Amino acid sequence: MSKVEKQPKDYRFVVFSDEAAKFSFLTKSTAKSEETIKWTDGNEYPLVKVQISSKSHPFFTGEEKIIDTEGRVDRFKARAKKAAELRGTLGNKAKKAEKELKKKQEKEEK
Repeated sequence: MSKVEKQPKDYRFVVFSDEAAKFSFLTKSTAKSEETIKWTDGNEYPLVKVQISSKSHPFFTGEEKIIDTEGRVDRFKARAKKAAELRGTLGNKAKKAEKELKKKQEKEEK
């Protein structure tokens, strides 16, 4: 049997850079890159440029906005309100039917 490699051979330190946010971080990766950059520790590492990172993504920056162009949120709220009203109506009908049943039983007992 042959020995199975658990880690890829080209797993090394790489700098990922989000140019728009002026944010870079050093981590291990197998990402390919022709470019290199000198890091703060004085060593040179492969550079991978990314378009978005945790510093520029709206979810992580807290600038996420819900854009509801088709009115989905409003339709959902309307359905939820209608369902709550229906539950209330059905509950009232059940209570009324129960009262009528008790009255009918009381009349039969007399």
